[in-house]
Amino acid sequence: MKYWYFIVLVVFFASCKSKAVIVDTNSAKPIVTANENELTSQKVIENHYNNKSNFSTLYIRSSAKYRDENQSQNVSAEIKIKKGEKILVSIRFLGITMAKALITPNEVKYYEKINGTYFEGDYASLSEWLGTDLDFNKIQNMLVGQPIDDLTKQQYMSELTDKFYKLNAVQDKTEKTFFFELKNYLLKKQEVNQPEKERMFAVNYSDFQTFTSAILPAGLFINAVQKKGKTEISIDYNSVTFNEELSFPYSVPDGYDRIFIN
Repeated sequence: MKYWYFIVLVVFFASCKSKAVIVDTNSAKPIVTANENELTSQKVIENHYNNKSNFSTLYIRSSAKYRDENQSQNVSAEIKIKKGEKILVSIRFLGITMAKALITPNEVKYYEKINGTYFEGDYASLSEWLGTDLDFNKIQNMLVGQPIDDLTKQQYMSELTDKFYKLNAVQDKTEKTFFFELKNYLLKKQEVNQPEKERMFAVNYSDFQTFTSAILPAGLFINAVQKKGKTEISIDYNSVTFNEELSFPYSVPDGYDRIFIN
């Protein structure tokens, strides 16, 4: 159980049936009109970003499951986001806080109770360890159902399949693929593949809910494959609230040992 709490804390993905609350009936912004068979990648990207995501804070109560080749664990996860500034995640088992992480644009901090350890560091070592480049924006985007990258900053090949608009790009031996639903251009799946390093990182979004402030996934599922094994993490968003005053308390308990990720 050495690091699995931390994987949950940093990534948080799942696919589940919708349980989110405070749903309203507001729809997405108007979609750019065009013949579906003629949509360019630029139009798909524009239509996707027309979907609303306008909030200052986000508070998610969720259930999470971690599974690898050796173990499976079920916990509850409380996720607090102050947009663009910080993310606080608390992992609990039977109501007891077992781990907590504070994620900011500059660093990641976490501690976990079972081994009495804590970590403080930047994103470079985490990116190498998890097998995909990470930064604050990527983590925040993945939690709210957005592409990990700013799609306006790169050229993509577009393809219309039976179920999705597919955007694909390859750069520096890394392939990134994004799948959008045909109706509202919401992100259904994103993948990062590095064949030479035998790495694959995929996030699936099963369902979405429309709120006053944003359209959010009801849950996410992450599948990460590396030479050292396969990891799956699922999270079910049980309730969601926006724009509350949130606190972000974080302090490492006395007596914990600092660890370093190699």
